[in-house]
Amino acid sequence: MAANPFHALFYLVFMLTACALLSKKWIDVSGSSARDVAKQLKEQQMVMPGHRDSSLQRELNRYIPTAAAFGGMCIGALIVLADFMGAIGSGTGILLAVTIIYQYFETFEKEM
Repeated sequence: MAANPFHALFYLVFMLTACALLSKKWIDVSGSSARDVAKQLKEQQMVMPGHRDSSLQRELNRYIPTAAAFGGMCIGALIVLADFMGAIGSGTGILLAVTIIYQYFETFEKEM
């Protein structure tokens, strides 16, 4: 990557942007959007102090997409860093392996 800095910069920007956009789309697909969270909070009769029920979704919409995009960018940065440092396998492969192992761990803990 050091031989071609333009390629490295393009790779970095592409990965960070793609991870941020996919994270924002994932919250809509997975049921974690502001609308879904507001609905769950209303069902649990939880309120946000200082806000009406009607403004809860709007207030959550200020934070949830931003947090998702930032989290996606952090994951993208980890992937790029692993690739740049020449980790065994690719950064994406390492992330996938850790995620799978963690899911097995969660499943094991639930069954115990």
